[in-house]
Amino acid sequence: MIAVNPTDSASLLAAFGALGVLVVIFAESGMLVVGFFLPGDTLLFPAGVLCAADGHQAPRLQLWQVLVCAAVGAVAGGQMGYLLGRHGGRRLLARTSNRRMKEGAARAERLLARYGYGKALVIGRFVPIVRTVLHPMAGALDVPARTFTVWQTVGGLLWSQSLVLTGYLLGSSVSHVDDYLLLLVAVVVVLSLLPLLAEARRSRRDRRERSRPTGS
Repeated sequence: MIAVNPTDSASLLAAFGALGVLVVIFAESGMLVVGFFLPGDTLLFPAGVLCAADGHQAPRLQLWQVLVCAAVGAVAGGQMGYLLGRHGGRRLLARTSNRRMKEGAARAERLLARYGYGKALVIGRFVPIVRTVLHPMAGALDVPARTFTVWQTVGGLLWSQSLVLTGYLLGSSVSHVDDYLLLLVAVVVVLSLLPLLAEARRSRRDRRERSRPTGS
């Protein structure tokens, strides 16, 4: 029996291959609570690498299968998140005691207000935590269904396909790249956190500016 760690991309890919990509990306793209604990960027990128890797112990994946599963998971998960938001998303967010979820919901709401629906739905896909709550928040805020569907599909395809293809191109050009997979995943994690750090810095600056006394 294979022991699977659902938060570990290597374990998921070894056990389920491309199907694991579909299920995890579906959940991470809008399933509140469970989506926070699943890999997203750190699953898609290694999956692309392993489509090209030639290591003896690396799971062999087919690029077209990974691309299709990533796309289906991202788009279908986004739609499910929207439906959850339309039917009880606000109540769930109000009851939760999860600090990460509350912070992610606040960032998602600010993103929608700052950039508008289309741009926010595309940008939000590339921000960890935010992409898990962005689609339920869009549903809770009554973003028009047609607008949501168009832009979350664009964002989902750009995010999922670009990460898989980047991993594949790196795996194709660097010999035995799978030997450095853990290091590469760590780099992806750091890069994926940069938008969150930038947003936190902007939020602190905005709070300081609002707290300054106005001149008489």
